[in-house]
Amino acid sequence: MPRLFIALDLPAKIKAAIGLLCTGLPGARWVPAEQLHLTLRFIGDLPPSLLTEVKGQLAAVRAKPFPLQLEGLGLFPLVGRPRVLWVGLKKSDALLELRTEVDRALDHLDIPPDKKQFAPHLTLARLATIPAPLLDAYLLTHNLCRQPAFRVNSFRLYSSILRPEGAVHTCEAQYLLRTDPREVGQR
Repeated sequence: MPRLFIALDLPAKIKAAIGLLCTGLPGARWVPAEQLHLTLRFIGDLPPSLLTEVKGQLAAVRAKPFPLQLEGLGLFPLVGRPRVLWVGLKKSDALLELRTEVDRALDHLDIPPDKKQFAPHLTLARLATIPAPLLDAYLLTHNLCRQPAFRVNSFRLYSSILRPEGAVHTCEAQYLLRTDPREVGQR
């Protein structure tokens, strides 16, 4: 069964700049720069027979292109031992609207809603036990990170295979953002 998720990709310049942050924490499992993405919706494991239906429903999503900007760093969970280091995003109503439209499209397929509250971020690293002073120093050094705004023109449906060396993502479909129903669709 494919493990599916819907994500926004980043321009190559942004990936390269964010990739420069991926150092300085021994024991962190850094996300390779080419795999950096913003997950809009995690779907999970679905029977292969539903893949075509998911693609069709996502083709009906209507949203305008919009700007997005990365800024700041943080940790998940907010309480307890940190397990994820992430880059945040400047508040974007358009991003939240796109997420809502994606959710509506998937509701037609009886795919269970995502149990986690949507917290837009880019995962930089998965963290093992890292001494708090080292993690604090890293956050202090890089917390003011900010990238220029970029335009979001599409979103993608990915399948993912988990391997010991990391996940392998495959783009199953790309959807252009448009408001005119004749312009919406896969590419």
